[in-house]
Amino acid sequence: MFIGIEHFAIASPNPKRLAEWYVSQLEFETTFEYAGNYFVEAKNGSLIEIIPSEGERPRSAIRTPGMRHIAIAVDDFDAAYAQLREQGVKFEGEPYTNDGNRLVFFEDADGNLLHLIKRAKPLK
Repeated sequence: MFIGIEHFAIASPNPKRLAEWYVSQLEFETTFEYAGNYFVEAKNGSLIEIIPSEGERPRSAIRTPGMRHIAIAVDDFDAAYAQLREQGVKFEGEPYTNDGNRLVFFEDADGNLLHLIKRAKPLK
């Protein structure tokens, strides 16, 4: 009956700008747009809906309750990392290896936490 996550949403003070960031920085594609909302799609078909936000953003940290990060899978970690650096993305430290997986954290244009990941072995 339940088949998986169709999409998740990020509320942004400027949804168009954030959608364009995902397109230009992470090679997503804007696949649907309506009333100031944007769906951006990754090459593997995963979707993010970017919606207009209201109010001030609450302060959060890596372990505060709620969603913490979006993991962006890559097939060539070093090339993806180099491309993002060339595009001016600021990283939250240096890349590291954890259980054979290559990782590095960074923020999108709104300050949402993301990380690149190249898994040594798929989770499933």
